[in-house]
Amino acid sequence: MTTWTLHTGDSLALLATLTTPVDAVICDPPYNSGGRTNAARRSDTARGKYVSGDARHTLPDFDGDNRDQRGYTYWLSLVLADTYRLARPGASSLVFTDWAQLPATSDALQAAGWTWRGIIPWHKPISRPVKDGFRRECEYVLWGSRGDPYRHAPTIYLPGFLSGSQPRGAKRQHITQKPLTVMRHLVQIAPPGGLVLDPFTGSGTTGEAALIESRSFLGIEQSPTIAETARARLAATHAA
Repeated sequence: MTTWTLHTGDSLALLATLTTPVDAVICDPPYNSGGRTNAARRSDTARGKYVSGDARHTLPDFDGDNRDQRGYTYWLSLVLADTYRLARPGASSLVFTDWAQLPATSDALQAAGWTWRGIIPWHKPISRPVKDGFRRECEYVLWGSRGDPYRHAPTIYLPGFLSGSQPRGAKRQHITQKPLTVMRHLVQIAPPGGLVLDPFTGSGTTGEAALIESRSFLGIEQSPTIAETARARLAATHAA
């Protein structure tokens, strides 16, 4: 029987209070990217960085996306260290990042104690063009583990390249929402019936994928407004 729990508050504060062992950590932290200078990072909102100017939706903004490079690396190291504390031996950590924060994210993953296992590219068929340059149609998932990864029975073979676009229209509930198809692949790194932790739950895509794939879910979301969206989504998925 799968279960789900969602806490509302700051992940760094709440993780320290948790004691339940988890079988996988899958998270999409605020990238603190989108600006070439510290001033640009500090002055713009997450919506200003990651949403096109012609977007018609009014999805809520979120906090925590204005750290400079050193602050981001240190903060993410602390968060991932607390997830490492909760992880069972063999658990995996899957952390989303973009090209600009890939080095900082890999540093934070390893500083937290995780053994770095590789990079999984995520291809976004619908993505922004770049004038006189290359379309930014990839983000990345960094894979780490606590010791040797689980040996699944039966053995699983997960893809090393993921493809899927962000939901559009009424299906989009968060400005940086990840595709459900992508998340359903990722949650399978946890054993069936295992517990998946996401300290940056957003609208709940990781949790929905976990429940669909017969895993339980434990999440944290800072924004009360976004957390309510996630709770409704998780409740509907669990009842289905």
